[in-house]
Amino acid sequence: MLEEKILNDYKEAMKARDTLKSSILSLLRADMMNVAMAKKKPKLDDNEAIAVIKKQIKQHQDSIDQFTKGNRMDMAGKETKELEILKTYLPPELSPDEIKKIIEEVISAVGAQDMKDIGKVMKEVNAKVAAQADGKLVSDLVKERLSKATPKFL
Repeated sequence: MLEEKILNDYKEAMKARDTLKSSILSLLRADMMNVAMAKKKPKLDDNEAIAVIKKQIKQHQDSIDQFTKGNRMDMAGKETKELEILKTYLPPELSPDEIKKIIEEVISAVGAQDMKDIGKVMKEVNAKVAAQADGKLVSDLVKERLSKATPKFL
């Protein structure tokens, strides 16, 4: 399980006195414990753990943007290193071409015709790609594909 791997990596980082890795994994473990308590579960399954990791990645990306805008390159560099550590716990991402192929399969399966069907298509595509693709990229690709299917009457 992913949560156990993070715990073991945290222990190794502590033994190796890797303060950066141990601090980011400590924060990640605390977030996971909070989510598990909120869900009244002893441990999170891998999909729930990935959701927590993605949330932290998004926070780090926002921080990097803010530090860069504020000309705090030292802090942006630290956040970037932490971001790289977090990304190692995510499954490999699908390429846009692979996502487009899944979108085409789903559109055929649900019989989507135009933008009215975006909800059905997004639900099925997200179920298939799970944590292997950025939600915004998937949404943009689905919108692009469905808008092409819409006939233009001008």
